[in-house]
Amino acid sequence: MRALRLISHATNEMVFPMLTVIPAIDLKDGRCVRLRQGLPTDETIYSEDPLATAQRWVDEGCEYLHVVDLDGAFLGKPVHSEIIGRIAASVDVPVETGGGLRTAEDIRRLLDAGVERAIVGTSACEHPEGLAELVGLFEHRLAVGIDARDGLVRTRGWAQATQVDAVALAKQVDAAGIQTLIYTDTAVDGMMTGVNLEAVRAMCGAVSCQVIASGGIAAVDDIVALRRMNMPNLIGAIVGKVLYERRTTLARLLDAATSPLSD
Repeated sequence: MRALRLISHATNEMVFPMLTVIPAIDLKDGRCVRLRQGLPTDETIYSEDPLATAQRWVDEGCEYLHVVDLDGAFLGKPVHSEIIGRIAASVDVPVETGGGLRTAEDIRRLLDAGVERAIVGTSACEHPEGLAELVGLFEHRLAVGIDARDGLVRTRGWAQATQVDAVALAKQVDAAGIQTLIYTDTAVDGMMTGVNLEAVRAMCGAVSCQVIASGGIAAVDDIVALRRMNMPNLIGAIVGKVLYERRTTLARLLDAATSPLSD
């Protein structure tokens, strides 16, 4: 998934970094939903069958899936591990997942079920001193999700505001050896108002690890704008509501993420 910045000497044409477009599947009460700004009271149900939804995105060409256990995030422990394990076993692309992962045992259980990468968020913010130990246990199969609003981290399913600076936490995460960081601007998530490009730029510029952007993608132009930032460690973008609302297609987003762009 590593993106590269290249220049063609023959044509002097800039080749902007490619991105991996990662469809999101958010699970609540066993169904696929989307929340506006993470609010559990503002949900839209899109499917009663998460496995069929996962297969749909794979059939349409995705190379990675992002699955969130929303009930687990709110409760503080995994709720939908069985469904997530079935998704991972049923598709032939890697699956990353988060939501309520607070212990090494919970992480191990999901990885053993076939998940490629487990994402911790609240525990990374509340107990950053324990990250290095988790990295030692799980290496590249552990990622950290940093969810923020107005530059400050939010935890526990985005319900808890903190005074922790998101960029400062990202630097701690990077120093602990985390190889992949998933950054979500909660103010724009589910709103389809566009990506907070400056926040993504700040996050990428603060760390050496891989960064995946999430929140606000509303059109092909948002994927193009992320690529044009030319951040070598920005490797992916998570997309959700724009697909479920059929504002565009996965095929168009994939094309925007990989096709040559003019300088």
